[in-house]
Amino acid sequence: KAVEKIKKEIVREMIIKDGIRADGRATNEVRPISIETNILPSAHGSCLFTRGQTQALAVATLGGEMDAQMYANLTDRADKLEKFMLHYNFPPFSVGEADRIGPPSRRELGHGNLAKRAIECLISPEFEDTVRVVSEILESNGSSSMATVCASSLALTACKVPLKKLAAGVAMGLITEDDKYAILTDIMGLEDQDGDMDFK
Repeated sequence: KAVEKIKKEIVREMIIKDGIRADGRATNEVRPISIETNILPSAHGSCLFTRGQTQALAVATLGGEMDAQMYANLTDRADKLEKFMLHYNFPPFSVGEADRIGPPSRRELGHGNLAKRAIECLISPEFEDTVRVVSEILESNGSSSMATVCASSLALTACKVPLKKLAAGVAMGLITEDDKYAILTDIMGLEDQDGDMDFK
């Protein structure tokens, strides 16, 4: 606990006083980005998006009305069809852990819903096919949900789903000490842990 406390103080002081982050970046600097589309030959559309040590593989699949997910709200008189689905998977190996893989966690459901809301509003209303995007997080060191937004947007474009615009996401951090503060672009896991706020 003592080592963690001192490490946190050092990380925060470097950022606030010197404007230098643990990996040497400036506060407004984004990690290197790599994008590869349609790397899966049998999928309708795919994208491998890498930003620093965070990597998401988004796979987009198209289907008809029978492939839509049926659901009902408590106040609905009839069932509804969900024609856009986005599933976010965060396996333990993405952060170097050996753990069981079970049903989706609250984190996976929340991050998936966050990415879905960013993408769903961009799909052209005239497009009637059912669309399912699965984002597999292969490596994570900060904001895999925003990597999912980037990868999903590009995977949908790769399979010719008409989007009003492309979407991109990045995590922003905030560190405050007394009357000083620093806003960080593209935070990594260490800054998420030792910082004060995490914005998407």
